Amino acid sequence: MIELQWAVPAEPLPSEDQLERWAEAVFSRTGRLGGATVRVVSPEESRTLNREYRGKDRPTNVLSFPLELPAEVAEALGECWLGDLAICAEVVRREAAEQRKPLEAHWAHMVVHGLLHLMGYDHITDDQACEMEALEIDILADLGFANPYLEKDA
Repeated sequence: MIELQWAVPAEPLPSEDQLERWAEAVFSRTGRLGGATVRVVSPEESRTLNREYRGKDRPTNVLSFPLELPAEVAEALGECWLGDLAICAEVVRREAAEQRKPLEAHWAHMVVHGLLHLMGYDHITDDQACEMEALEIDILADLGFANPYLEKDA
């Protein structure tokens, strides 16, 4: 289940049905279930969160905040709330235009990428990045989207 929150008005945004479909593709591919809040934030809020939690003083496309529960509580819940995503619609829109990608495809990528972070995937080392990116590519292909890591011709 995905809960959508708007901290700022932004258009166009993916529908809740789209968010659910993208999340279901992640859950299906990873064999995990859960839920998350997707909060659409302003560049200012994104910058504040990025500075506070990652030490980077700039807005970013997606930030992931995993819900940390004691193992026994998480196990008892079964289908667990994974955490929160903060997605900056303005940054996503700008990046999609700069990278010559369809806006819907870039939104899907940010949701998939963020949910994988909530599940513990990361891209700090080269091995982690290869594993996470391969999973993202497969999930997005299942959804009918192109590989987000391919460079577009100028």
